[in-house]
Amino acid sequence: MSCGNHHDTDCREVLDRVFEYLDNEMGELDCAKIKQHLEECGPCLQEYDLDQALKALIRRSCACESAPEELRTRVLTRITQVRIQFEA
Repeated sequence: MSCGNHHDTDCREVLDRVFEYLDNEMGELDCAKIKQHLEECGPCLQEYDLDQALKALIRRSCACESAPEELRTRVLTRITQVRIQFEA
């Protein structure tokens, strides 16, 4: 996905790392880059909002259970594959 506008951080990189951003799993510099991009890019902000809502729904629905690491890896891999298919 790309909005067609120039950004210091590419849309693809932002979307590939949005879950790291949501989970506070990145350093301050990377976090600042993602935040700036989301403030400038409507399409990426919409995707971020969707991902944030999805995480909140899952958190509410599965609050007492933790997903096994293998399942988490498979889900994230599949999400990446689907994104690549839609962007092609």
